[in-house]
Amino acid sequence: MDRWPTGRLLSTAARLVEHSWNVKLGAIGLTHAGVIAMEVLSANGPMTQAQLAQLVRVQAQTMGKTLTRLEAHGHISRERSTSDRRSHVVSLTKRGREAVAEAADMERSVLAAASIDPDVLRQELQAVVRELATGVTSPDVKGIVTDVEPGLVAESTRLN
Repeated sequence: MDRWPTGRLLSTAARLVEHSWNVKLGAIGLTHAGVIAMEVLSANGPMTQAQLAQLVRVQAQTMGKTLTRLEAHGHISRERSTSDRRSHVVSLTKRGREAVAEAADMERSVLAAASIDPDVLRQELQAVVRELATGVTSPDVKGIVTDVEPGLVAESTRLN
């Protein structure tokens, strides 16, 4: 590993952290994709399935599969929109809110096993993302950093 480029170290570390986290999440019926969707719902409130897919940057069909699993475990509810009968409004349930908190604890426990300060690592990673994103002109890449962050939903994508 001493000779690996930094990018390889980052991607390998990310895959290992995600794998460890997914093992823990599986015990409560969640996946990494499900947690991301629930975190967006937690931060932004109920929204249509299409809006959620757009914010998470996945295809609507992929989001549908994730939501079906979350609904089966009681983490979310889907109801027909009163303004557009073709769409569904997705909401977190009480059980879903509890699962979001539990997933955050699980994520922290994954890094607790390493001999590093997870808060310092997090700050360093945030700095890397911010600084590298600053020099990027591609709107698609910039959107990865801004659109998915909880609380940054543009008014045009909020549910009326």
